[in-house]
Amino acid sequence: MEVKIGVQHAPREIVLETELSAEALEATVTDALTGKTALLSLTDTKGRKVLVPADRLSYVDIGEPTARKVGFGAV
Repeated sequence: MEVKIGVQHAPREIVLETELSAEALEATVTDALTGKTALLSLTDTKGRKVLVPADRLSYVDIGEPTARKVGFGAV
């Protein structure tokens, strides 16, 4: 699942690919925004951990992973 995270006062968004389902991601973000946790903590498919302070979140975009295209032909 591809996740894009907007952070206040940061010029670029954080983009990562995770193995969590959309429902699990939504629950994690909701917990961070409701104050159950102080940080939004996500781990990507390569094992890197991303921590964002919950009070600095601008938006979280949850989408499907993009399929990698192989070859040079027009599709």
